[in-house]
Amino acid sequence: MSLLNRRSTLLALSALALSGVAGQVAAQQVVTLRLHQMLPPQATIPARALVPWAQKVEADSGGRIKVQLFHAMQLGGAPPQLFDQARDGVVDLTWTVLGYTPGRFNKSEVFELPFMSGSAEESSRAFQEYVEKNAADEFKDVRLIAVHT
Repeated sequence: MSLLNRRSTLLALSALALSGVAGQVAAQQVVTLRLHQMLPPQATIPARALVPWAQKVEADSGGRIKVQLFHAMQLGGAPPQLFDQARDGVVDLTWTVLGYTPGRFNKSEVFELPFMSGSAEESSRAFQEYVEKNAADEFKDVRLIAVHT
């Protein structure tokens, strides 16, 4: 289990910024989405989640959508700025830790508490459902793909 999971750190893959991406895909052009995240490529999240997800996006789109990963803050900034980078269109996608911006996601902070559930899968499902029903307004400036604990 990774250090992030052991610490019950709130994690989120966020967000497809509102941009011209949808129109480009509809026009059958090859689109490359830039995904910026803070961890080294060999870390658990990039290696076991982000890279396989990017490969699936490309395969499922018949090669029309590619995801280029930028690890370890390669595009600059600091981890607390990742959400804003997606919101502001600096990048198309980010994976970040919401807890790095305390007080910003007040409705979601409860999921940072330790021992919320017996498994990451269980708490991730609960978190996703909670955000969809009660905290969507915290992410109104982006298109949230998923949240997990």
